[in-house]
Parts: sequence; structure tokens; C-alpha cells
Amino acid sequence: MRQRSGVGEYIHRLVTALAVGPGRGDEIVLFTSSLRHHLRPDAVEGLQMASRRVPVRVLNRLWHRLGWPPVEALVKGPFDIAHSPHPLMLPTRTAARVVTIHDLDFLTYPERTEAEVRRDYPRLVRQHAHLADHIVVNSAHTAGEVHDRLDVPRTNITVCRGGAPDWPARQSLPETGPILFVGTLEPRKNVAGLLDGYERLLAAHPEAPELLLAGRATPHASPWLARLSTPPLAGRVRHLGYVDDAERRRLYERARLLVLPSFNEGFGLPILEAMTMGVPVVASGRGAIPEVLGDAGLMVDPEDADALAEAMARMLYDTMLARRSAARGIRRALTFKWEQSAEALRVAYDRAVAFRRGRTAALARLR
Repeated sequence: MRQRSGVGEYIHRLVTALAVGPGRGDEIVLFTSSLRHHLRPDAVEGLQMASRRVPVRVLNRLWHRLGWPPVEALVKGPFDIAHSPHPLMLPTRTAARVVTIHDLDFLTYPERTEAEVRRDYPRLVRQHAHLADHIVVNSAHTAGEVHDRLDVPRTNITVCRGGAPDWPARQSLPETGPILFVGTLEPRKNVAGLLDGYERLLAAHPEAPELLLAGRATPHASPWLARLSTPPLAGRVRHLGYVDDAERRRLYERARLLVLPSFNEGFGLPILEAMTMGVPVVASGRGAIPEVLGDAGLMVDPEDADALAEAMARMLYDTMLARRSAARGIRRALTFKWEQSAEALRVAYDRAVAFRRGRTAALARLR
């Protein structure tokens, strides 16, 4: 509703593709809850909007602790599906319940999170995963985690990958331009490791391009941002804050390189955006990143600052490697389509309804 993170971008693009594609004949209602912020009426054409002036933190406490109020008490129903695009369910009277799990990093490292994610997700995710009628994930990696760590049957999980933006690829690599990081400045993104690696790059290559950090700063970001005002990073690294779609595209058009050294990613939309434009990528080999990047870039251990610096230098100064990575990225990005993601989501909805009916019938026979 304000500044879309990777998860927010995924939700927006997926529901937009659903509305014009396989869900075109369905009645789809977008529900939002906030005391101050609201979606524009034309945020997604052809869909109904239901906004309620209830602080989302209050509603989350009621939903997560009491399982109340049902969504039908907030939005006129009934509904066939109640889909929460997060790991915890929307309470509902009769609808099939679908949740989206983007990753399980909060389960392993709750200290990396904040607010209700730290308070409720680790405690409730297993229970909600088993009560849900179907689970949507954004990568095969996350599907494996949900199966292995939450004991959810594979048949109850559908992968809806992210899609590439409809941006034209660059015709050539720029001779000048920045190194780019795109993402929320949070612990999972390994911003400290990125700055360590960039310091080592500057020590070996003082002429290296500047580093731009494009993304909203969380409370965790204070020590990282403080480093930008002292040598050797002063004047070499800039924090741009949150950037919208248009500005993000302009940044990719200029960039020599995208760096994403995350400790974990459930998908990694910036990688796909960079590949679409023909921007070479250096990223960690963790989470779903190998699934998205494939052989179209260099992957390193995110905890090895020297390896990160070496990979950035290789991509900056080995022209053949950079061109090959850019070309492979452009071809690979063409295989990620939001239309296919929406089709997978519509299949997930059918499976959820069928599972709900089967579960209801089984309970009726036991009575």
C-alpha cells in the first residue's frame, strides 16, 4: 500500500496476472486493513477493493491469537477461497484456506525479524500450515523446506514462481555505471557482508565503481549506514532509500553489476529483474538463488568477504564473462512469466477447494 518490498511486489504482480488471466471470470476481492494507508481504487483493474480502517497490528493480534474475526465479518461474503499471502491464515467461516510461505528464515533466525513476524510466525507457522487447505510457495527450494521442516505433504504445496518484468533488455553493457544492491536493508540481506566485500574490492581496485544501496532501511540498518560516512566507504557508497518501479528500472539500465549476497532468499526478484535487463549478477549460493540465477552469474559463500570481492572484480573486469552472464541472464529471464505463475495459483485454488470438501465430508462421516 506504500512501498512494496519483494514480497509486496510478488503479491501485486501475481494478483494482477490472475485478474487478467486464469481468474478473469472469477470474483476477486482485495482486502486491506490500515488506519492510515489504502490501495488506490485502480491498483489492479477489474478487482473489487475492500479496505477497513483497522490498524493491521491490532487485526493481526486478533487473528493470530483468537482466530477472530472471520474475514466474512469484515468483507461481505461468502467466499470459496480465503488466501493469506503470508504464512498465517485469514480466519474464515466456510472458505477454503490458502496461505503463502515465502521462506522459513524466521523459523531458523527469528532475531533477524521484527514485530508480528518475530512474535507469531515461529510459534504458529506449523499449526497454520497443517490447518490450511493448501500452501503456495514461490520456489522449489521453499517447497522443500515446507515439506521437510513443517511435515506438509508435497501434494498440499504448489509452486508459483515470480515472473520477469516487461522491460526490454539493454543492447550492450555500459562502460561506466554503479554496482547495485536492491532490497530492504535487513539482516537476512547480509548488508554488512556486502560492505566488507566492497571494502576489499576498493583495496584491490581503487577505481572500482560506486556502490548504490536501493531499499528501505529497517531499524537494523543503523550500524551499516553509519559506515558510509567514514573511510574507506565515505563518498563511495550511497543509500538511495526505497525506489519505485520506474527508478529501479533506470538503476538497472545504468548498472555494471547487481550484487545480492543474502544469507537466504525464498526467491530473489532483484536477480530476475537484473537478468531481464542484461545486468550481470553476483549473488550468494543460498536459498532459492541458484534456482533463479542458474548459470547466468557468479555465486559465492555470503560469509566469505574475500570471495565476494573477487567475484565482483571478475565480473567488472572480465568483459567476456560479463557479456556471457548478461546474455545467459536475458535468455533465462524469458522462462519466468507471471502468466504461468497465475495459472499455477488458479490450480492451487482448485486443489484447496477440493481438499476442503474432502475434509468436510470426512468429518461428516465421523459424526
